[in-house]
Amino acid sequence: MVLQMSVRERVGHVFRGAAIGVAEAVPGVSGGTIALVTGVYERLIASAGHLISAVRYGVIDVPRKQGWARSREQFRQVHWGVIIPLALGMLPGLLLAARLLEPMLEEYPEHTRGLFFGLVLASVLVPVSMIGRPWRGRDVFAVVAAGVAAFVLTGLPSASIDPNPVVVLLAAAVAVCALVLPGVSGSFLLLTVGLYEPTIEAVNDRDVGYLAVFAAGMVIGLTLFVKLLQYLLEHHRRVTLAVMTGVIAGSLRALWPWQTEERGLLAPDGNVLSVALLLVLGVVIVTAMVVLEQRRLRRAAVDVTQEESPQLPTHH
Repeated sequence: MVLQMSVRERVGHVFRGAAIGVAEAVPGVSGGTIALVTGVYERLIASAGHLISAVRYGVIDVPRKQGWARSREQFRQVHWGVIIPLALGMLPGLLLAARLLEPMLEEYPEHTRGLFFGLVLASVLVPVSMIGRPWRGRDVFAVVAAGVAAFVLTGLPSASIDPNPVVVLLAAAVAVCALVLPGVSGSFLLLTVGLYEPTIEAVNDRDVGYLAVFAAGMVIGLTLFVKLLQYLLEHHRRVTLAVMTGVIAGSLRALWPWQTEERGLLAPDGNVLSVALLLVLGVVIVTAMVVLEQRRLRRAAVDVTQEESPQLPTHH
C-alpha cells in the first residue's frame, strides 16, 4: 500500500509539473500560482534553495580541499521525490502549451483570457487561507500595496526590442523569478519587453542558441532570487503571503477578457455569456484542485498518525 501511494503521488507530481509548465507559457498566469494551488510551492522553493547552496558549497569547498560534506548535506535536503516528477511534467507541458496556446490567444483572445481569469481568481483564496486569522493592519496594507503595484505594472504597454543575447539573458533572469513568485507571470514579463513571441518561436523551432542563452539567464535569476524568497517565507511568512495575495489579485488585470492591444480595459461585448461560462469553468477547476489537495493532505496526516501511534500489546 505504501508503494502504491508513493507511485500515485509521484504521478500526481508529474501532472502538477505539466500544469506549471502550461501556466508558464500563458501571459498573465504564473507557474508559481499553480504550484501554490497544488500544494508543492514551499517544497519547491526549499529544494531550489538547497540546490543553490549545494552548488555554492561545492564551488567554495572543493578548491580549498575541504571536501563535499557541506554540499552533500544540502543535496540530501532536496525533496527529490517532488522535484524530479515536477521537472518531468513541466517540459512537455511547456512544449504543448507553446504549440497550442499561441493560436488560441490569437483566434479566441476573450475566451482564452476568460478561462484563465477564472483560474487565477480562484487561486487568490489559497494564500489567503495560508495566512490564517486574525488579519493585522500590515497584512492588509501589504495586500493592497502589492495589488495596486501589480495592477499598474500589468497595464504597461508592450515594447519591441532587439532580442540580442544580452537582452535575452537579462529578460530570462527577471522572468524566471515569476516561476517561483505566485501572481507574476514570466510570459507576461516577456510580453511586456517584446520577447514573448521570439521565445515561443525559439521553443517551437528548437533554436538551441537562443534557448541556451535563455537558460543561462534563468540560472542567474534563480540563484539571486530563490534564496531571498526562501528567507522571507521562513522569517516573514505572513507578510510574504499577503504580498503574494495582492500580486495575484492585481495581476488579474492582465487577464481581463476585453482589452485593446495596448492593454486598455474595455467593457464586456457580445461574447459575455460564453466568456462567463469559461470563467466559471476556470473557478471550478481550481476549486476542485484545492479540494483534492486538501483531501490528500488529510489522508497523509492520518497515515503518519497511524504509523507513529504505538502498537497496543495483545492479551491471550
